[in-house]
Amino acid sequence: MGMESSPESPQPVRVVMQAIGGWIGRLGRIWVEGQIAELNRRGGTVFITLRDPVANVSARVVCPVRVLEAAAPAPQAGARVVIHAKPDFYVARGTFSLLALEIRHVGLGELLARLEQLRKTLTAEGLFSEARKRPLPFLPGAVGVICGRDSAAERDVLENGRRRWPAVRFEVREVAVQGDRAVGEVLDALKELDAHPGIEVIIIARGGGSLEDLLPFSDEALVRAVAATRTPVVSAIGHEQDTPLLDFVADLRASTPTDAAKKVVPDVGEQLRLIHQLRDRGRRVIEGGIAREEAWLASMRSRPVLASPLREMDRLTEQITGLRDRARRCVAISLDRASDDLAHTRARLHALSPATTLARGFAIVQKSDGAVVRSAAEVETGETLRLRFAEDSLTATADGRARADDMQTTDD
Repeated sequence: MGMESSPESPQPVRVVMQAIGGWIGRLGRIWVEGQIAELNRRGGTVFITLRDPVANVSARVVCPVRVLEAAAPAPQAGARVVIHAKPDFYVARGTFSLLALEIRHVGLGELLARLEQLRKTLTAEGLFSEARKRPLPFLPGAVGVICGRDSAAERDVLENGRRRWPAVRFEVREVAVQGDRAVGEVLDALKELDAHPGIEVIIIARGGGSLEDLLPFSDEALVRAVAATRTPVVSAIGHEQDTPLLDFVADLRASTPTDAAKKVVPDVGEQLRLIHQLRDRGRRVIEGGIAREEAWLASMRSRPVLASPLREMDRLTEQITGLRDRARRCVAISLDRASDDLAHTRARLHALSPATTLARGFAIVQKSDGAVVRSAAEVETGETLRLRFAEDSLTATADGRARADDMQTTDD
């Protein structure tokens, strides 16, 4: 509930300060994590400036010397610590501070656990996905470099890059690469280079160091900023075994600053050798193809049909003539055989023909309906019969039926 006041009945300063002190006092004891930016000893008291590692926010901490020394070894400026403190408001001057009751170092295990948890969170969001990584330009005209001031990492990148391709241009932004100001300065440099229209790739480089020294490059704000850039980013932090979270979100990870220069800037000597190799290979392929075509053409020209067309025509004419004569002989032989077969068949038919039998004096007796009479018993008295001979025929009437013994006598 707010304090009641008006222009006619204002509250004295002491009342307002006491009220603020009371509100702050109700906060109770709290654990606070941060990085020691400043540490000054005055007698038995140590005055500490505790800075947030990400945001530009700090708090004043008043710590007895015995509390500081109890956290063996005694923390120094730049150390990450966790402080158990009681909020305190000095009414006389209207200043806020934290009264340290206990100080603990942030252990390596705790840092690794927090980094692992952050890595899992960002992985789940897709910031480390290979699908979102962009390819580097083959021959960048300008390369942005974010590195420490007068650092070996800067020299490695510039010297190796210019040695490989002298025409490449570098835009260098020197920043703090460790400590409480590192994240902010790297973010500002990254934003500036990403907005530069001529920069085609950005290298973030730093030499090796402890896990605490490399913590700025695992900061969540920096990781998200790199993921949001339009320009491809190369991470070259520490040595091969160092793996800050920046390595996972960057479009390409280089093991060292020197390796980053080699991966970003192509070697002009290697490219010229590659061009010569490809040119020689292309020349060999073309020459080989031409040689094969020439050999094929020579082979075709050496064939008889092309070497002497008239001779080939004569040969084909002879071949056709031979085939024609052979066909004629085959047809003639087939006709002769068919004629002989026909003659033989005609002779057999003539021998078996009833007309031949009639020519020897026999006759065929037929009834009026054309039925052949084979026995006298088949003929009735007075029945008209037709007698057929070899050349002609006559009609007769049966006047009686001969007996079988008469026929036998006649035959004798």
